[in-house]
Amino acid sequence: MVTHTSAALAPYARVKQHLKDRLAAGDWAPGAQMPSEAELVAQFGVSRMTVNRALKELQAEGFVDRVQGVGTFAAALNKVSATLTLHDVHEEIAARGHRHDSGVVLQQAEPAHAALAAQLGVAEGATVFHTLIVHRDNGVALQCEDRYVNPAAAPDYLAQDFTRRTPTQYLFEATALWRAQYAIEAARPTAQEARLLGIAEDEPCLVVVRRTFSREHAITLGRLVYPGRRYQLAGEFTP
Repeated sequence: MVTHTSAALAPYARVKQHLKDRLAAGDWAPGAQMPSEAELVAQFGVSRMTVNRALKELQAEGFVDRVQGVGTFAAALNKVSATLTLHDVHEEIAARGHRHDSGVVLQQAEPAHAALAAQLGVAEGATVFHTLIVHRDNGVALQCEDRYVNPAAAPDYLAQDFTRRTPTQYLFEATALWRAQYAIEAARPTAQEARLLGIAEDEPCLVVVRRTFSREHAITLGRLVYPGRRYQLAGEFTP
């Protein structure tokens, strides 16, 4: 049965929540094989890409194991751990019934300095992709997103129109996310971030630094800055 709450979710999130609910209910024992992508496509009437995204996120959060060419399996209980899921800012804003739009300040290729090269696992001076984007909630700046991308992970990144979809939306579709690292702190914005967000340079902000990986290499390094008085970080975990 589709509830009003689940009906309001994005299609991939609806599939993901359905599977999490059934896992929590014990419908699949640890190690048991779960429905195939084709079965989920038929059940929910969505695309294979939508189902694949739901399964990739469940895998990244430790709820399922996926074996290429074999299928998806319920993870062992000791692999399910408390995680922080950082949702795409567009989806967060839309979930509140608000309008999201964004302004692209920078979108270019540039050489990686030593520290950045080490973070992305590329040679110093190698070309990386760089975007700087301001995301707005009903016209008010909510997030300044400063992101570097490893071209090996997403070679078409710079060809995207990020006023139409966010980098997070594109990277979810274009890459195979395996794991992520993040750090969260309360800090002041840089002078540029304060200007782009329309706040004072001494205003407290929530700063999230996140690095994601595929099995083969680092995908992206992002710095997400939110004005503290405009944003609250919230989440839920059900073992």
